[in-house]
Amino acid sequence: MPFPFAIRDETDARLLLAEGDWRLDRAPALDAALSGFVAGHDAAKGDVRLCLAGIEALDTAGAWLVLRTRRRLERAGIEVDVEGVRPEHRALFGAIERVWPEPLADAGRPHPLLRLLDAVGGAALKGAGGLLDLLAFLGSVVKTALRLLAHPKRLRPAAFVHHLEETGVKALPIVGLLSFLIGVVLAYQSSSQLKQFGAEVFTIDLLGISVFRELGVLLTAIIVAGRSGSAFTAQIGAMQVGEEVDAMRVIGLDPLEVLVLPRVLALVVALPLLGFFAGVMALTGGAVVATLSLGIPMAQFLRQLQGAVGLGVFLAGLVKAPVFAFLIALVGCRNGLNVEGSAESVGRLTTSAVVVSIFLVIVADALFSILFQAFGL
Repeated sequence: MPFPFAIRDETDARLLLAEGDWRLDRAPALDAALSGFVAGHDAAKGDVRLCLAGIEALDTAGAWLVLRTRRRLERAGIEVDVEGVRPEHRALFGAIERVWPEPLADAGRPHPLLRLLDAVGGAALKGAGGLLDLLAFLGSVVKTALRLLAHPKRLRPAAFVHHLEETGVKALPIVGLLSFLIGVVLAYQSSSQLKQFGAEVFTIDLLGISVFRELGVLLTAIIVAGRSGSAFTAQIGAMQVGEEVDAMRVIGLDPLEVLVLPRVLALVVALPLLGFFAGVMALTGGAVVATLSLGIPMAQFLRQLQGAVGLGVFLAGLVKAPVFAFLIALVGCRNGLNVEGSAESVGRLTTSAVVVSIFLVIVADALFSILFQAFGL
């Protein structure tokens, strides 16, 4: 195998004469030879002239090696002049220049602070793009909902009832068990602190207010996001992979009307009921602790709870539930429709649906807290 280029030292430059076959099968030898030339050349030896007139056969790999060599030398402060490019090779060099403005492998490692800023900026841009996409999807869902209100016969009660059962009835065991245990934990932790002041009875107040105003609905929303939100993405994503969504569009059905709205409406109805059920189960757990550990009779527990939890506290927690449900269903369905046709995409977007749903639920809960504080609720 002949050497891929010859080197001639001239008065003011070094001439590199490329020759022979510069294609993929010779790329390892070309890479080694060019890397050795770049490593052994410095600015003191003068500029470099790359003469490509002797190249008989050239493909993308060979052209990429030529451009990479030129850029390596230019970054070292050496002026490079490329000459003798055959007419049939010019289009290939131009195409690579357009799609490969800078070689990634040789760009060097930037400063850690710059990498951090780049990562933060990229994440911010990605988040902003996702938010805009979600807002656009929200607009489409609202538009479809208004169209259905104008034509109620297009509503699908069977699908609504089915999803209500899946997201509500079948979620009762896990929501009830976890809420009961949360009530037990809250009662034990709060009573251990209040006992120092002889105020164990106020454990009931703390438990009732925290459960009905905050924790009951919030924890239920997080459970539903992991259970139903991920299921929405997986179900619609599987249909997207199987091209069933495209088939719906072909026969004139709107996927938002058939797949999205029944799930959204079912979850908006189910989550407030689940939140109330979670509150009752948490109070049941707290009542068990109060009776067995603190010696508070059940009658006294109920009287104290009635005085602590008024209608305002109850409604302040319950009003959040439809908003949380809407956010969870919106993200789950949006991610399902964004699946790109592979099982890997289904898994990735299902995970993303859970994370984004929980994040939006907590953000919405924080905004509700600010509004309640501002209005004195």
